[in-house]
Amino acid sequence: MGTNNIIFLEGIEWFDETGRELVHRIPEGGSGEIKFGAQLTVRESQVGILFYKGKACDAFGPGRHTLKTANIPVLTKILALPWAMTSPLRAEVYMVNMKVFPNLKWGTRDPVAFKDSELGLIRLRAHGVFNIQVIQPVLFINTLVGTMGKFNTEEIEEYIGRVIVSRFNDHLGENLDSILNLPGRYEELSAGLQKRLELDFSHFGIGLTQLYTGSITPPPEVQKAIDDKSRRSVIQDLDRLVKMKAAMAMEKAAESTGEAGSGMGMGMGLMMPAMFADMFRPRGGPAATAVPQESYCPDCKLPIDKEAKFCPHCGHQQLVFDQCVNCGKNLAPNAKFCSKCGHPADEKPVPKVCSQCKAENLPGSVFCNSCGEKL
Repeated sequence: MGTNNIIFLEGIEWFDETGRELVHRIPEGGSGEIKFGAQLTVRESQVGILFYKGKACDAFGPGRHTLKTANIPVLTKILALPWAMTSPLRAEVYMVNMKVFPNLKWGTRDPVAFKDSELGLIRLRAHGVFNIQVIQPVLFINTLVGTMGKFNTEEIEEYIGRVIVSRFNDHLGENLDSILNLPGRYEELSAGLQKRLELDFSHFGIGLTQLYTGSITPPPEVQKAIDDKSRRSVIQDLDRLVKMKAAMAMEKAAESTGEAGSGMGMGMGLMMPAMFADMFRPRGGPAATAVPQESYCPDCKLPIDKEAKFCPHCGHQQLVFDQCVNCGKNLAPNAKFCSKCGHPADEKPVPKVCSQCKAENLPGSVFCNSCGEKL
């Protein structure tokens, strides 16, 4: 990439060969001395962030860009003799992959506690997949990547999976009374859980584009109770099947000649409407329509153009550097306090401790993952 030379200018670009890399720093090893006039080429699925003198300067979208630093070829090396010919004007580029990363897995490593209205306290295991996308590249680098040369999905998949499991426990406790009512509600629960996680991931500059629940597995004894309920439903359907078979038999008997066949046909004509009335009742509801996603301001939440540098509604800069852990307000660079709620900018969220079992849960949790008690 031409980043380790004294005379020539750099031509900077990056290709993700693995398909799993979220961020790549140039140069990958150590800090850089990118020179004045270096050319940065950014693809459609990427964003380039220039860090100069240790600070993020700007985000560059698709196209070719000329970088401006105070490092001049040859001259900078001569002036840097007191620093062993190493320029103190450090300059690096972080290339952020903005594509959707699909098929990341989440699941319960240990069963989570769930208070069932009919079965009492039970332990559940759940598994699924999710897709993520970087939506605020500078915020993502400042909060998760740091100074790492590479950052791929393996670095973040486990952490996001744990957050999903914790919020899943809260969401299940608030929206499901009994595990017996679970069949047919996977899509509804997944959509609600995805919406619940938006705020958690927005603090890291990540968007959860899709979340799917593959399975929610109760203990064997609970599975047996669900099977028993399914058998009772089958018996009801079996009763309808017997009625239909009897009607078909009467129809064949009516086709026979003679007075007996005529009487059977008349009786069948009177019985058929009552027997088939229940079989043709409409079941189910209208299919849910997909809601198109659009770009929105992370501060006022109103729709904006994807290429906008500032929000036309509230004027907020779209290049987010950090967010308040208390209210989610976007913080200005080097801010010490939040301009909305007054919280210190460097204050970290405090985990919730269960009063019953003393287990630590994520900030904002509603139910304890260990004992299922409400926090």
